Amino acid sequence: MDRLKVGMIFGGRSEEHPISVKSAQEVARNLDVEKYAPFYIGITRDGAWKLCDGPEADWEDGNCRPAVLSPDSTVRGLLVQGQGQGRYESIPLDVVLPVLHGRLGEDGAMQGLLELSGIPYVGCDVQSSALCMDKSLAYIVAGSAGIATPNFWTVAADEKIDPDPLTYPVFVKPARSGSSFGVTKVSREADLPSAVETARQYDSKVLIEEAVAGSEIGCAILGDELDLMAGEVDRIALSHGFFRIHQEDEPEAGSDNSAAIVPADIPAESRLLVQDTAMAVYRALGCRGLARVDLFLKEDGAVVLNEVNTFPGMTSYSRYPRMMAAAGVPLGEVIDRMVSLALTGKKR
Repeated sequence: MDRLKVGMIFGGRSEEHPISVKSAQEVARNLDVEKYAPFYIGITRDGAWKLCDGPEADWEDGNCRPAVLSPDSTVRGLLVQGQGQGRYESIPLDVVLPVLHGRLGEDGAMQGLLELSGIPYVGCDVQSSALCMDKSLAYIVAGSAGIATPNFWTVAADEKIDPDPLTYPVFVKPARSGSSFGVTKVSREADLPSAVETARQYDSKVLIEEAVAGSEIGCAILGDELDLMAGEVDRIALSHGFFRIHQEDEPEAGSDNSAAIVPADIPAESRLLVQDTAMAVYRALGCRGLARVDLFLKEDGAVVLNEVNTFPGMTSYSRYPRMMAAAGVPLGEVIDRMVSLALTGKKR
């Protein structure tokens, strides 16, 4: 049986470029090469696409050739620069793994190109990716489905802030950015303008949301609307400050103020409620393939949506693979299921 030709796209132009590279390294380590023939497509911080030997830390210095994913659905694959001026070769692909985080990776842009290409791909579609990336829109849609969300306000570019409706503390964050880049906890009105300016370094649209008193909880979801699996639930244990994912200097060594406890040390009924709510959020936002749904568990047992990551980190220290592994599904099997979902979903 011929191996499936899998294109793995990694890197990208967002601030999460290095995280994407580490995620791709872990996915590559767990990819069954007896089933899959991988083609590694790295995107530099400047946006150049290159076919390379693998997602090593110094991948750009290796044996790379300029390559693009053709939007022509009759090609259904890569166009790679060959020998000589103006020469190129085409490499057909059966499926694409967009191992990308943040802007231009999880926001629907890459998914739009993949739709044009006609190649099945892992993860959420254009609409769901864009919706989940914009936290304010995700809150609106989830809220209309009866899911609790924080009170929030949005601030457009150059818009003045009305501090009167706010109850401190609040979190100020880019509305459409990943991880914790540009996020500030504000406890007094005087610090609000500078926090908004910090968020605007990453997005012109800023989200201000009331702090939710409760534990930060995550739930890994795998599957499509017809057949969903929830992984184990985790809880973020904080020693001080607030959870700032991917902000550590050496993330492999752990965070200086937090640790993820898997399985979460919460009551059994709370665990089931978190999983049920995460699946309800997943369905309401039209997710497919995979996502990590982050929630707050309040002292009274209520669950409140925090955010949805449509292609969560897959690094050796990331939460999603740890939650799936705790549920008995190692990363290699997660990859198999994601690829299968991508291929069967495209045929519907």
